[in-house]
Amino acid sequence: MNYTRIMQSLLMDRDPAQQVRKNRRILTFHDPLVYRDCIQEWHELARTAGRSQDVTYSPLIHSIMAPASLTERLETEFKHDVTVEEDSQVHIHAVQRSIGTGPGVPWGVKHIKAPQAWSISTGYRVKIAVIDTGVDFSHPDLQQSLTRGINLVNRGILPFDDNGHGTHISGTIAAANSAQGMIGVAPRSTVYPVKAFDHNGSAYVSDIVAGIDWCVRNGIQIINMSFGMQTRSRSLLDIVGKAYQAGVIIVASSGNDGKRRSVDYPARYPQTISVGATDRKRKIAPFSNRGQFVDIYGPGDKIISAWLHGKYHEMSGTSMATSHVSGTIALLLAQKPDLKPAAIKSLLQRTSTPIRLRKGTLLQEGEVNTLKFLREGMKL
Repeated sequence: MNYTRIMQSLLMDRDPAQQVRKNRRILTFHDPLVYRDCIQEWHELARTAGRSQDVTYSPLIHSIMAPASLTERLETEFKHDVTVEEDSQVHIHAVQRSIGTGPGVPWGVKHIKAPQAWSISTGYRVKIAVIDTGVDFSHPDLQQSLTRGINLVNRGILPFDDNGHGTHISGTIAAANSAQGMIGVAPRSTVYPVKAFDHNGSAYVSDIVAGIDWCVRNGIQIINMSFGMQTRSRSLLDIVGKAYQAGVIIVASSGNDGKRRSVDYPARYPQTISVGATDRKRKIAPFSNRGQFVDIYGPGDKIISAWLHGKYHEMSGTSMATSHVSGTIALLLAQKPDLKPAAIKSLLQRTSTPIRLRKGTLLQEGEVNTLKFLREGMKL
């Protein structure tokens, strides 16, 4: 394979000033050695041309993000060496929001019995990545809960939140301001913000792939993914599989379309823990996807959490439910760090609180019960 010509084309098509994201493809190399040679060639050409070396790529699944104009040639000349996939858009899972006030212990955190579990664990130093819109580093409730993370939208700066969704998720997981603000499910865990989504709450599969790759290589224990898409992605499945094999627990929101037999990707992949949303009455929220592909439910209706500029907002969505589950898992991992994703999923389901449907029948999947989950998990 002519590595030099491939990477020269990539270098010419890149526009580092504009960072154009549309009409791009994900190239996955079948041979890891060929991928390695291409990356080495890229670094050498970029150095010679005086360009930055911030091309998006994933060593775990041997992929590179590239312009569509390049991939058209590659598909013809190197079809036996490279798989080409459209770089699809992904969106965060929130349905509505309104201004709220500092809630102390939010209803969802109380509802799943997290406060009763804090005498056993507060999630001390468990590493949780929130792949989202970034985080408000100045929020008083998150001062003790954050570390640097990574910005995949603008690699030159910290992953600052310009939307609010990522800050909201992080607050439910790990807020720790008992004096004046709010407390999350795992107040002594550490959030690693991975900014893959822009101010509109949109990202591309390649950003998610790069984010998960970064998480695996940086020893992240839990990845919170409160977003989804309705189309399959081979690249996303591949990287989720790599993370699963590495023992990383991926918690993903099921989606807000009210579907009864389907959920969004990546929650649909069996390597993730798929989360649906409930309300205060322990009923499935009308907006929540549900059915056989949902593994567990959590509070997701009218959830107050941290927001931009030190404020609070109320939001609804399976995104909010997912953060309750991620925090719950962190409490157990602080005590039992070697538990694998499959064991965690099984334990969540086994210790869940039954959900009654409107006809009175019990649903097979239940709502997360943090206290019972932690107590039973301590016996493993």
